[in-house]
Amino acid sequence: MLTRGAVLREVPGRYEVVELEVDDPRPGEIRVQMVASGLCHSDDHHATGDMKVGILPFAGGHEGSGIVEAVGPHTPGFEEGDHVVFSFLPACGRCRWCATGHQNLCDMGAAAGTNARWDDPTSFRLALDGAPVGQMCGLSTFCEHTTVATASAIKVDPWIPLETACLTGCGVGTGWGAAVNSAEVEPGHVVIVMGVGGIGINAVQGAAHAGALAVIAVDPVEFKRTQALALGATHAVADIAEATEIGRELTNGQGADAAIVAVGVTTGRHVGAALRAVRKAGTCVVVGLGATRTGDGDIPLTELVLYQKRLQGSLFGASAPTADIPAQLRLHQAGALKLDELITTRYTLDEIATGFDDMHAGRNLRGVVVF
Repeated sequence: MLTRGAVLREVPGRYEVVELEVDDPRPGEIRVQMVASGLCHSDDHHATGDMKVGILPFAGGHEGSGIVEAVGPHTPGFEEGDHVVFSFLPACGRCRWCATGHQNLCDMGAAAGTNARWDDPTSFRLALDGAPVGQMCGLSTFCEHTTVATASAIKVDPWIPLETACLTGCGVGTGWGAAVNSAEVEPGHVVIVMGVGGIGINAVQGAAHAGALAVIAVDPVEFKRTQALALGATHAVADIAEATEIGRELTNGQGADAAIVAVGVTTGRHVGAALRAVRKAGTCVVVGLGATRTGDGDIPLTELVLYQKRLQGSLFGASAPTADIPAQLRLHQAGALKLDELITTRYTLDEIATGFDDMHAGRNLRGVVVF
């Protein structure tokens, strides 16, 4: 069938809306009519070239939700009309990582950089004028209709609003899990969250939910600091130096128990400053991405070794999406996790370039395309 979607024709470049051909679903696949898609900084990293695409043209978007409109043959577990949220990382359920509860590290994810079908790097589900088009994370949620693997789709209750549920497919789980799973925040902890955009704001929520005594949000944008205070932060400052001092004041000079780096374009200097801000045996969690290769590392090795600090990477918040996405939606329904408040601006598909302009200007916690 034909659909409309936002693609990159070149890198660096801007997303533009074109007419695409979408495959009918094969076994193990579903075609979904999209309802909403979040605008994540990872989509922008591909547009700027910080992260490489496997093929051009490239259909962006990896945080989305929609309604199943077609199911591939011999594909049990899904029916037309099912409501789904996409996980930007697939979960096969069989590899070592899935079997041990680390679905975010599923072996299928190794093929994400091809932008093709997970099991065949030469096969693509989208085409433009007969030429193959890559899907970001096998999803391309910036399309009105998309065909995806069932390993990337989580069924949700039909009464849950999909416009907000889409956020659990990346930003919520990544930030929340960075605090709860990767930083292992405990009651009474002092936590610094560096960068409170679409990811960091959920690290704020996760740290507060885990019982942190203090959550110190750091962002140069006043709007984001104000929003952080409304969503669980106890302090909000413009730079990491001030946050570090507050953390020491609250811990008799020791430093924060954990620091979470969720800066939109993360550098080694951000990581080094956050690592210096934590106490002995404290944890620095790195969530944000930057250029694939960065040469500005500034890690205090003496502190890392002699103070036994922990430097921890965090992919999708170390979560298991088939369990954690439904759990986060239950938390939202119970009032323990705020989702509606995360959406600053809603855009049409044709306004997607404006949405990324607003992201660069710091106007949004999360922009969402509503189809």
